[in-house]
Amino acid sequence: MTQKSLSRRIWEIDFLRGLSIILVVCYHLLYDLGAYVGVKRFLGWSTDLTTVAWTVAQHFFAGLFIVLSGTSSTLSRSNVRRGLKLLAVSIAVTAITYIYDPPSAIWFGILQLLAVSILIFGAAFEKAKPAAYAAWGVSILGLGAVLHFVKKGMTIRFDWLLPFGIHSPEFSSFDYFPLIPWFGIFLIGAALGRSVYAPRRSLLPWHLPQTFVNAAGRHSLLIYILHQPVILAVLYVLGLMK
Repeated sequence: MTQKSLSRRIWEIDFLRGLSIILVVCYHLLYDLGAYVGVKRFLGWSTDLTTVAWTVAQHFFAGLFIVLSGTSSTLSRSNVRRGLKLLAVSIAVTAITYIYDPPSAIWFGILQLLAVSILIFGAAFEKAKPAAYAAWGVSILGLGAVLHFVKKGMTIRFDWLLPFGIHSPEFSSFDYFPLIPWFGIFLIGAALGRSVYAPRRSLLPWHLPQTFVNAAGRHSLLIYILHQPVILAVLYVLGLMK
């Protein structure tokens, strides 16, 4: 990427996206060390990711990534094409994880959420106003809260509505981000993109140098796809896999 191309990018979006993907990699590293190596702590961090603190942390940096994806969609020239490419990648990830370890397969993980969200946005929301994005986003978040309580009184025996957060008790996925409520987060990000970033330039009043974190943000999809195979391969080569 040329210096001119870098100068046209929005610095803080790249940085925050890079920070998000780095946190995801660290999270999965801790999981792999705990699940496949048996390590209880690494560099002072617990590998038990079932705690409330880790659950909150996971949702925070995943939510940040989804907000930024919504913001970036308002800056893209072809969301439908971008969404279709990401959907193909996400389906490949599901197929590979199912072949590798069926119980740990990814069904409607964050990549599929983002792909479908980008497609829906490109097909139905792209011409809307920021207030409409925000209203729809809040409505979907509200629907998610209602659905959470409604499901407690229901007996669901099917999984064909799992993209919307409706599934049987037996359903499991290593990574699961249904459209309800997460598409609401995506649309709130789009509202920020169409309003705060309408001029398509950084909000920072000074020019900041490019960093490793920014570079990670520009290549976040590639890092997301490759980081787990790389971590597992390194653990295997080191003879640490149980």
